[in-house]
Amino acid sequence: MASLTCRHCGTAVPLDEPLPRDLVCEGCNRDLRACVHCRHYDLHYNNSCRETMADPVVDKDRRNFCEYFSFSREKFTGKAPTRDRAAEARAKLEGLFGGPAKSGPSREDEARRKLEDLFKKKDE
Repeated sequence: MASLTCRHCGTAVPLDEPLPRDLVCEGCNRDLRACVHCRHYDLHYNNSCRETMADPVVDKDRRNFCEYFSFSREKFTGKAPTRDRAAEARAKLEGLFGGPAKSGPSREDEARRKLEDLFKKKDE
């Protein structure tokens, strides 16, 4: 039997493949037949999966029906690879629109000030 471990807590998985879809970890009670435990799971790929034929899965920590699931044999590192989609989206938006909101006058305020300076009467 191969050595399988939970990617969340490091608890040894007592079964070998194929794992039942409803199997949960005895240590942390999380789903074991989930993307984060699969050998194809890789955050650097589209849909976080190296298997190009696999259907997209939104929640990588929950059990799913992927036909290509194969439990990862990688050594337990202490934490499961996670992806904060909200933080990624926020960073992309900030990059697209020039970064986070800046303190000080807004672009509109600055434009209005320049326009008023342009047509201001000079005092004698």
